[in-house]
Amino acid sequence: MADNFAKLNRTLISSQVEDQMMDYLFRECSIGDKLPNEFELARRFGTSRTTIREIMKSLAAQGLVEIKHGSGTYVLATSPVISDPLNLSGRKDKYRLALELFDVRLMLEPEIAAKAAEDRTDVQAEEVMKYCEEVEQLYTSGMDHAKKDIAFHTSIARCSGNMVVQTLVPIIQSAVVTFCNVTERKLMNETIYTHKAIAKAIYYRDPIGARCSMTAHLSVNRDLIQDLIRERQ
Repeated sequence: MADNFAKLNRTLISSQVEDQMMDYLFRECSIGDKLPNEFELARRFGTSRTTIREIMKSLAAQGLVEIKHGSGTYVLATSPVISDPLNLSGRKDKYRLALELFDVRLMLEPEIAAKAAEDRTDVQAEEVMKYCEEVEQLYTSGMDHAKKDIAFHTSIARCSGNMVVQTLVPIIQSAVVTFCNVTERKLMNETIYTHKAIAKAIYYRDPIGARCSMTAHLSVNRDLIQDLIRERQ
């Protein structure tokens, strides 16, 4: 119990520092700027270098910064990453939009997960597990988990080693945001369970398990959207 509380507390603190870091990026930085090193950022935000390192990975997954090993971390964006990267905000029926986004994800993500399980590095596998745990901790604490959910799926795309796959991340981003907006956290337990199954399959290099777990994850979400559409009719 104490260990779980400590993990939750660390996650909440990390989320608060990440918000402060994003505010710093948007207010004080320009695109292309090189950020201060981890030691200076840790001192500025009153946290540890480990926390700063984790936040930089999260910001990189969101497309806000680029980490160049041996060189430093550079600013890619000085405003929030748009929540409508596919320009779908004009669609009036958000439930139908959510359903169609899941249909596309079902065509793509199970195979992406299988490829990720085959080709991931050890560091990438640890990253997937970390994002899985952070989504759970934020979700169960009642905080907004959408950014970490996007980071979780983005890290899986990165594990595939396929640059074209990584360009499909906006589909995932749009789907996560749309789903969260229309379902109001109705599938917390199912999301946590299937996320864990996906992460474990990737960690243990089990492509069939990764494919099946991702299919289950997306199917459960799609079923809820279908139920909500039927209720509205």
